[in-house]
Amino acid sequence: MISKFKLYITSVALALCCVSCLDKLPEDAIPFDKAIQTVKDVDLAVIGIYDAFKSSALYSGNLTLLPDLQTDFVYGVNGNTNVYGDIWRWKNILATNTDIEAVYGSLYMVINRCNFLLDRVENVRKSVTDDEQLDKLDQCCGETYFARALAYSELVKLFCKAYESDEDAAQQLGIILTRHYGGDEEMKRASLKDSYAFILEDLDRAEELLELEEDFTESLFDSPYFNEYTVHALRARVSLYMKNWDDAIKYSTKVIESNKDRLSSCTNEIANGVSYYKYMWTNDISTETIWKVGFTVNSYGGALGRIFANYDYVSLRPDYVPAEWVINLYDNNDLRVTTFFQNQTTSYGLTWPLLIKYFGNESFVENRILHVCMPKVFRLSEQYLIRAEAYVQKEQPEYGKAGTDISTLRLARYSTYGSGTTPMNKDNAMDIIEQERVKELYMEGFRLHDLKRWHKGFERKPQAQSLENGSSLKVEKDDVMFVWPIPQHELDAPGSIVEPNESNK
Repeated sequence: MISKFKLYITSVALALCCVSCLDKLPEDAIPFDKAIQTVKDVDLAVIGIYDAFKSSALYSGNLTLLPDLQTDFVYGVNGNTNVYGDIWRWKNILATNTDIEAVYGSLYMVINRCNFLLDRVENVRKSVTDDEQLDKLDQCCGETYFARALAYSELVKLFCKAYESDEDAAQQLGIILTRHYGGDEEMKRASLKDSYAFILEDLDRAEELLELEEDFTESLFDSPYFNEYTVHALRARVSLYMKNWDDAIKYSTKVIESNKDRLSSCTNEIANGVSYYKYMWTNDISTETIWKVGFTVNSYGGALGRIFANYDYVSLRPDYVPAEWVINLYDNNDLRVTTFFQNQTTSYGLTWPLLIKYFGNESFVENRILHVCMPKVFRLSEQYLIRAEAYVQKEQPEYGKAGTDISTLRLARYSTYGSGTTPMNKDNAMDIIEQERVKELYMEGFRLHDLKRWHKGFERKPQAQSLENGSSLKVEKDDVMFVWPIPQHELDAPGSIVEPNESNK
């Protein structure tokens, strides 16, 4: 139990100001048996785990961008520098792709840091008698278990097939699972079922260790640190991917009904002409962000918005522009449009609604750091979408409840929303939910896995100034490239018994 949660957050924040990162794993500087001997050492190791999430290969870059670039969300345009070109063209994705290798390696970097800490923490606990310090160790362990679960959940999402059932998952390839940093565990892919079971086990531990006291009433929104409700948010997402509709409803409801977060309004203004929703993207502060990767102007990750603008204070030279069908999907009253897109003329002469969602945090722009903003990995809006989908997919669908969740989200996003209700039935429910996920989660890294788990393909047709190679593309459902290839270096490692994916062949 966490009795002094706010105090601990403050101490971590202070430490972040003093420590840049742990670029190397601890034993590179300190012998393994001497590393992490005090509570302070544990705290600093956790900071190193948070810091690993800043990697431009993860949420501030590849991990967010690639799954959406690969599908039907954007088009490469004239002047494109070929950044991520192999990913966008789909058919050119190889096991040697360095962008995919970077995602894979960076996620296992997080896992290695977690394992290193967990292997050492019990020795620290033996020498601690102060209750407050013991609580601090529990919190640190809870954050570490959650970080490991999050990293594994992303690996499963990208490098494995969709979860269809327990029986099917037991026959499908999962990921390499390790509990220890320096152990002799077999480097072999577990089944998909066992991979998800490992994630749930870590989430169970994290939930227990990060549980808040019953009298904890403060809001937790906009936090760069993990807490009990971050755990519930990931549990809801994982449950949805496992088609465990009851648990998806259970855990998303825990988040929604906690009132620790609130949807940011598109109509209420935080400043003249700036809605709370727009402020979330221009300043990285909002009441609906459950967890974000925390940046400062002195310590930040990749530039999410660069490929959509490449602004140099003179001109705009985007590599990719939004797909026309996405823009047309928004209703006239949907205020997300003006937050996400803005008509601009590029230096190539193309006038088009460019993606400004990631143009950059204003405080960073003021420091001449362009296109950098803090990734909002868990938002309350996703929890409403998760619960709505689970309501309509369960054995006895509850269309009314799903409609209420979609209405709640739209009321926060529209200037006006008619009667304020969303009628849903067997024939239209999933169409509504699928479209709402596109509109709300655009370019946040969900599209590839959504299409994979829905067993849907997609088609691109050329649009204004789009590149010839890649603009005409039809991908059938269940194409092997919905599952990324295992990096070739992993397969070629001495003594490797790692099995490839179909996309490796």
